Amino acid sequence: MIDFQGFGNQLLLGAAVTLALAFGALTVGLVLGLAGAAAKLSHFVVLRTIAGTYTTVVRGLPELLVVLVIYFGSSGLLTALAGWFGHDEFVEMGPFTAGVIALGLTFGAYATEVFRGAILAIPKGQIEAAQAHGMGRALTFRRIVLPQVWRIALPGLGNLFLVLLKDTSLVSVIGLDELMRKSTIAVGFTREPFTFYLAAAFLYLLMTVLAMALIGRAERSASKGLRQAGA
Repeated sequence: MIDFQGFGNQLLLGAAVTLALAFGALTVGLVLGLAGAAAKLSHFVVLRTIAGTYTTVVRGLPELLVVLVIYFGSSGLLTALAGWFGHDEFVEMGPFTAGVIALGLTFGAYATEVFRGAILAIPKGQIEAAQAHGMGRALTFRRIVLPQVWRIALPGLGNLFLVLLKDTSLVSVIGLDELMRKSTIAVGFTREPFTFYLAAAFLYLLMTVLAMALIGRAERSASKGLRQAGA
């Protein structure tokens, strides 16, 4: 029996924070990715330029650097904004919020291309048929485009989420008590790095396997109607 010297519960708490961080960043990233894809396919040059700049800049930077820039840069920005309203206190963004924003920005930049490819993969004839039946753009997108985009994009988004789940360890550098930081703290107290880093590896692997199972189930559910039509 492995003796965690009282740090077992701390590792589980760190894993819970890791999951919360990953799903928070996923939510932000999906919204940004879908908006970015729509902007890239827009007829407006300004929107295409903004989306292209966003994906190019974020994908060109290391994730760790994005985390550090968001965490330290946001403090100066929030303090300046507070000063405009007459507050002279230093305002700091919490590490969890900064981590969600930073990882969400990174996920969204890659998800933009996944969504864009999925939208382009939908036959234009389906959209034209929907519009011929009197559907507006919003209704066509909701009833015709979005369900198919979800099905086509799921494999790519699933892979991005698995990468995101492991990238949560980067947020430990700004003091968030997620799994990696909890493991490092335990190692500092016990001087048993192999035990706690191996335990962290097991927990990351367990979360990854569970995420893969959920992604696989979501893919089967999204393709159910397609399989039935082909049967």
